[in-house]
Amino acid sequence: MPTPASSTAKSDFPWWLAAAVTLAVAAAIFIAASDLYAQVFATVAKGIGITVFVTVVAFALASAIGLGIALMGLSNSRWLRQIARFYVEIIRGVPILVLLFWIAFAGAPAFVVAWNALTAPLQSAGLLGELLVRDVSLLWRAIMALTIGYSAFISEVFRAGIQAVEKGQIEAAKALGLTRAQRFRLIVFPQAIRTILPPLGNDFVAMVKDSSLVSVLGVADITQMGKIYAAGSFRFFETYSIVAYIYLILTVGLSLALRALEKRLRRQHEE
Repeated sequence: MPTPASSTAKSDFPWWLAAAVTLAVAAAIFIAASDLYAQVFATVAKGIGITVFVTVVAFALASAIGLGIALMGLSNSRWLRQIARFYVEIIRGVPILVLLFWIAFAGAPAFVVAWNALTAPLQSAGLLGELLVRDVSLLWRAIMALTIGYSAFISEVFRAGIQAVEKGQIEAAKALGLTRAQRFRLIVFPQAIRTILPPLGNDFVAMVKDSSLVSVLGVADITQMGKIYAAGSFRFFETYSIVAYIYLILTVGLSLALRALEKRLRRQHEE
C-alpha cells in the first residue's frame, strides 16, 4: 500500500514539463528534418541575440530605476513620496506600445533638442559635435521605452518586498546604531529579496515577450526577422509557428531557471 509521502511525490511530478519537453524535442526533430522549417528557423534565429540584448539591458535598467523609485516612495520626505506615486501611476497607465511610439518619435527628438541646448557652449568651442535625431538608434529608443514602462511595475515589486520585512528587525538595527544605508544593505534587502524574486522573475519573463513590440520600430529581433521572412515568402503559418516556438523555449526555460533559484534560496533560508 503506497504511503502518503509516495503518493504526494507522484502527484507532484511535473507531467506538464515532461509533455512540454517531449513536444519541444519532437518539434526540433521535425524542424531539422524539414528543409523549409530549417530555413525559416535559421532566418528567425538571427534575431535571438537582439531579443536577449534588449531584454537584459532594459530589465537591468528598469530594476535600477524601479529600486530608486521604490526607495523614494518609502522615504520620509512627503515630496519624494508624491513624486514616486505620480511616476508609478502615470507610467503604469500608458500601454507599452504607446510608450514605445512616444519615446521613439517624440521623446528622442525632444531629448536631442535639450541636449544640444545644454551643450551649446561646448559645441561652439568645437569640443563637442551636434547631436542629430538619427544618431539615437531605434534600438536604444526601444530599450528606453521598455525600461521606463517596466520600471513603474518593478518599483511596486520592490516596495512590497521591502515593506514585508518585519519592523521589529529594523528597530533592532537602529538600536545597534546602524545607519539607514547599512540597515537596508544588511538587514532589509537580504530578507526582502526572497519576497521580491518571484514577481520580479515574472516581470523578466513578461519582458521577454513584450520585447517583441520593438519590431514595430524595425529592430531586428525575433519577431521582426519573422515578419521580414513571411512578407517575402508568404509562408506565414510556418514562420510564425517557428517564432512562437522560439519564444516558448526562451520563456519556459527562464521560468524553470527562476523556479530553481527560488527553491535554492528557500532551502538556504531553512538551513
